[in-house]
Amino acid sequence: MMAIASTTPVRQATTRDADLVGDFVAELFEELYGPEFGLARRSIYRAAAAELLPAHDIYAAFLAQAPTGESVGLLTVSQCVAVYAGGRFGEINEFYVKPSARKLGLGRALIAAATAEAKRRGWPVLEVGAPDMPRSQPTYDFYRSCGFTEVGPRLELYIAARPA
Repeated sequence: MMAIASTTPVRQATTRDADLVGDFVAELFEELYGPEFGLARRSIYRAAAAELLPAHDIYAAFLAQAPTGESVGLLTVSQCVAVYAGGRFGEINEFYVKPSARKLGLGRALIAAATAEAKRRGWPVLEVGAPDMPRSQPTYDFYRSCGFTEVGPRLELYIAARPA
């Protein structure tokens, strides 16, 4: 596990934070896709977080803290592999800051934590999938301002049934 300096508003999530991580993912998907993919699946997301948080060798989650100490944001990152990336690399899976806490620099602090984690693990690349355009232009612009470059769209194919 990576220790983040106490002067930063970010801390690494532990297994005790599984419900909180799941709740943030539910809020993210609620905002992006509506209640049937958000809060209705909260228990699924909480269970997945409880399973993933102990997998420190391939997965990490970071929580952003408001000045009050309340957790107001989440970023998760996991290890992937590909020849084009030179082997192992990192991918940001979920990234969410509560609307009331946006524009406070917490998103950048979470990106900094993910970047530090990538360096610690020796990942030469950190990827993220941006939401649909043009609705998500501010998100895209944020990632670009953090140094990300566009490499093309991503698609997914569900092999098993999508969770209900």
